[in-house]
Amino acid sequence: MKKFIGAAIFSMIGTAVFAQAEIKFKTETIDYGTVTKGTDNGLRTFEFTNTGNEPLVITNVRSTCGCTVPSKPTEPIMPGKTGKIDVKYNMALGKISKTVTVETNAKNVNNGMVSLRIKGEVVADK
Repeated sequence: MKKFIGAAIFSMIGTAVFAQAEIKFKTETIDYGTVTKGTDNGLRTFEFTNTGNEPLVITNVRSTCGCTVPSKPTEPIMPGKTGKIDVKYNMALGKISKTVTVETNAKNVNNGMVSLRIKGEVVADK
C-alpha cells in the first residue's frame, strides 16, 4: 500500500511539473498593405492556439501608442482551443509600424511575453 501511495504522489508531482500553457500564433505580423484613409476601419485579428496542456491566460495586452488599441480574451483558453486578440489602428495617414505586447502564463515564450507587429501604410483618398 505504501508503494502505491508513493507512486501516486510521484505521478501527481510529475504531472504538475509538466503541465503548462503554450501559445502559438497563426502569425505574429499583420501587414495592412497600402490602404486608403476612410475605406478601412483599421481592425485586424491575431489568432492563436493553446498548444499546452493547461489553461492559457492572457494577463495583459498593450500597444506602443494610443493610436493602436488591442483587446484581449477575458476567459482562459483551454488546451487545444483557439483565441484571438483584436487590434484597432486609428488609420492615421502615413506608415504603420506598431508593436503589441501580449503577456501570458505560457511557458514556451520568453517570460510569457509575445511581441506582435502591425505594419503598412495609410494614404489619402485621391
